Amino acid sequence: MKKTLIALAAGLALTASSSWAEQVLRLSHNAAPGNPKAEASLKFAELVEQKTDGRVKVEVGGSAQYGDDAESITNMRLGTLAFSANSQGTTSSVVPEFGVLGLPFLFRDLPHAYKVVDGPVGDKLNELAQDKGLVLLALWDNGIRQVSNNVRPITKPEDLAGIKLRTPPDPVTLDIFNSLGANPAPLAFSELYIALQQGVFDGQENPLMNIYSSKLYEVQKYISLTGHKYETTPLLASKMIMSQLSPEDQQAVKEAAVEAGTLNREMSLAADADLRQKLTDAGVIINKVDQAPFIEKTQSVYAKWEKQYPELVKLVVSEAAKQ
Repeated sequence: MKKTLIALAAGLALTASSSWAEQVLRLSHNAAPGNPKAEASLKFAELVEQKTDGRVKVEVGGSAQYGDDAESITNMRLGTLAFSANSQGTTSSVVPEFGVLGLPFLFRDLPHAYKVVDGPVGDKLNELAQDKGLVLLALWDNGIRQVSNNVRPITKPEDLAGIKLRTPPDPVTLDIFNSLGANPAPLAFSELYIALQQGVFDGQENPLMNIYSSKLYEVQKYISLTGHKYETTPLLASKMIMSQLSPEDQQAVKEAAVEAGTLNREMSLAADADLRQKLTDAGVIINKVDQAPFIEKTQSVYAKWEKQYPELVKLVVSEAAKQ
């Protein structure tokens, strides 16, 4: 009976019309309008319709309209949601190995990260995702992450002592900030602005594009360019729903995901260079940091994750060293 209900739900998720020729699928994400994730999701929808000659249409629900990241992953695995431009941290709650991409100070810059995740590393993560009922269509970009707070500029690890810092629900990020002496705790991104405004947290960490598009700078005084980790935006699909598409349409969806990812990455690269001035003009105090003491303090994170996932950590580190 349970399998029958799940199959029925998958069928309902596949189409909102009476005609099998036109399938309307939903895509969920948590970003604000104008964010590279939001714009790439709209581009993905446009490309899917174009590449399938209208057989498949995608409705995009941004700002967690169709549920937050955790709900979206659950719904994809149940077959009641087709796609999600999700977060690396939340994805790692189901496929823990995704967290390895966030090891501290692993990548020099964004292009370096792209070269690594687009190769054998991405292939391995897709294999692991499929074991959990998900398909990894592409690894979009969620930027190099920086620290913001209302207490003081962060110039050395000791400056993080006692600071209540919001993180995604991501074990690697928590490990990084525990090793640096902060007081980190996870919270859904959709709840972050109010939590900062009300003083539940002193600060948070995100790429500049997220800080700007979600207006977190309105409730944060300092941004410190720690560059402590990189995160992807995994564009995921329900394995159940994908399997019900024709091979031709499955291929079209995969191609659309990669092409939309190009837009996402271009916007992310531009934002990283452009937003420092905009945030300064908005009244935020921005400072650079010497990464060396932060790198030294976070070596324990590598040791912990290498013990848990030796094969993938070795693969990621070796691929990063090649590029």
